[in-house]
Amino acid sequence: MRKGDLLRRPVRDIELAGVRGVAGLVARMEGGGGFTAKKVGVGVEILRGMFGDRGCTTFLSFPAALVATGVRGVLRTLVERKLVDAVITTCGTADHDLARTWRDYYHGDFEMDDVRLHRLGVNRLGNVLLPNESYGIVLERKLQPWLRAMYREQKSWSTKELLWEFGRRAGSRKSILYWCWKNKIPIVVPAITDGAVGYQLWSLWQDHNDFRIDEFRDERDLSDLVFTAKRTGALMIGGGVSKHHTIWWNQFRGGLDSAVYITTAPEHDGSLSGARVREGISWGKVKETARQVTIEGDASTLLPMMVAAALERPR
Repeated sequence: MRKGDLLRRPVRDIELAGVRGVAGLVARMEGGGGFTAKKVGVGVEILRGMFGDRGCTTFLSFPAALVATGVRGVLRTLVERKLVDAVITTCGTADHDLARTWRDYYHGDFEMDDVRLHRLGVNRLGNVLLPNESYGIVLERKLQPWLRAMYREQKSWSTKELLWEFGRRAGSRKSILYWCWKNKIPIVVPAITDGAVGYQLWSLWQDHNDFRIDEFRDERDLSDLVFTAKRTGALMIGGGVSKHHTIWWNQFRGGLDSAVYITTAPEHDGSLSGARVREGISWGKVKETARQVTIEGDASTLLPMMVAAALERPR
């Protein structure tokens, strides 16, 4: 590559005068060409491409903690508007999505006295407060009657079937699970026992040992998606099982065609959370030619801005 090929695009100042809307601001951030701001702009353009490509099967993966915050509304919008075709997440997504359907969570602070909170029966998730009555207590009171009724209907459920039925029964238009059921968007939780909903499943199983969660049916659904897709893309937030399950299944079709990954984790410890998208190329989980970017930052800040910008055009 020649020097002239490298020096084709000068860095421009981000001029705030005349900026209209979040999409206009993000476009100027990308043009500014500096550090994470440029990555955000690139990520928004990739998202626009995925959302606008009817031939692209788009995966959304994220950890549950975001559902305890207002970002739940952004994630819900993606399934409500059918901008994604499959959701892969963790058990806590069902916990928080259902709990917040019936009870409020509250603002707190990262520096609160956790011993005092424990004695008051208040759980702290970062700077969000979950009183016991808004979490485990309400989930047990609501879910056990549902699960007993569902057990009478059938003895074996995939996680997709289970969460669709929860969404149908919850009936809340603010719920992620409701819109996954309404729009028939698969939502898969590979580690379904790792959360309050998982505990309720286990509680039912103690009295009904023939009750089953059949995760192989989830795997069949994911297999059908990846092997029939013309192209695949993924918006992945954070690491863990949800990210890995997304890239794992896509390796069987030669890798993702597009990928946007948001993480706060460092790369040097070898963790999946810290692994940049480019590392997935070596495994065949992301195509060599894929449009891809890893954006270092807090998704509770970045995701609302990026999705809003992707849904409108710069003016």
